[in-house]
Amino acid sequence: MCQSEKPHGPELQAAAKWLHFPQLALRRRLGQLSCMSRPALKLRSWPLTILYYLLPFGALRPLSRVGWRPVSRVALYKSVPTRLLSRAWGRLNQVELPYWLRRPVYSLYIWTFGVNMTEAAVEDLHHYRNLSEFFRRKLKPQARPVCGLHSVISPSDGKILTFGQVKNCEVEQVKGVTYSLESFLGPRTYTEDLSFPPASSRDSFRNQLVTREGNELYHCVIYLAPGDYHCFHSPTDWTVSHRRHFPGSLMSVNPGMARWIKELFCHNERVVLSGDWKHGFFSLTAVGATNVGSIRIYFDQDLHTNSPRYSKGSYNDLSFVTHANKEGIPMRKGEHLGEFNLGSTIVLIFEAPKDFNFRLKAGQKIRFGEALGSL
Repeated sequence: MCQSEKPHGPELQAAAKWLHFPQLALRRRLGQLSCMSRPALKLRSWPLTILYYLLPFGALRPLSRVGWRPVSRVALYKSVPTRLLSRAWGRLNQVELPYWLRRPVYSLYIWTFGVNMTEAAVEDLHHYRNLSEFFRRKLKPQARPVCGLHSVISPSDGKILTFGQVKNCEVEQVKGVTYSLESFLGPRTYTEDLSFPPASSRDSFRNQLVTREGNELYHCVIYLAPGDYHCFHSPTDWTVSHRRHFPGSLMSVNPGMARWIKELFCHNERVVLSGDWKHGFFSLTAVGATNVGSIRIYFDQDLHTNSPRYSKGSYNDLSFVTHANKEGIPMRKGEHLGEFNLGSTIVLIFEAPKDFNFRLKAGQKIRFGEALGSL
């Protein structure tokens, strides 16, 4: 029985040299990369990082032995030009579809996301000239009766992610993941036209918002899926006195991504409407997302979202309290307030007495007009 010959002498040395060549070459290449500027290094590392996460069986893990480390998944996702993609998607949505193509395109969307077209004010798919009109379709008046027995109703269709009292100035993004209330709403700057008083330096941010003794601060987060009704309404009778627009990223806000990226809602573009209701402070925030660069507030013609350029961390304010209008914009419960271009998230933060009770369960589906809670 023949045995295979084992290499020895010069052959063994040649084989060892050949086996060590990839690691030597990688070390040399990584040494070259270390001399690059940070932006150039990041640019050259991304393709390798993408392969690192996509290839099966950890094919590129041996690279870690020679000093290379992949960019984190979060950093990799944040580097995606979501604002540019969202603007491109918005342009595509405005393109008028040929009459014969409308039914198959919209039918595919209806089938994919489970849209209930029997609720639409116009059920004929040929009526919608482009995707944007279809996304922003109106409902039949009787499709969403507004609950009159409870003080706060759902402003939109969607899924309840979290709700409850605000504790330690932190709000739950999803269960177990929080973000800073002050980072989300922005600093409270005192002006004559705002309803909240100035606070001393020793007061917490929460105390700046809670205007009445014995009240608590509450929050509720509603996620709108792509198949949901995309308009949102006033959740109660209140007066809007101020708008703050934060330009920012447009990352996905689905619950899986919200668990993955801390303070996601603080990174994303958002429009904060604040004012007061019968129990004190009240705010509604529309949070943008990927392909949802367009946030529209019906009474605010000066609002323009997803602009090509913005300064990170910046915001712009607009007061609805003027010399001619001393109170602001009055909103009735259930009144049309605004719309998204696809689907996103609405965050309610408001002041109420301690006996306010939510009538919700985390994860439940809810429709516009249904009760969120009451006293």
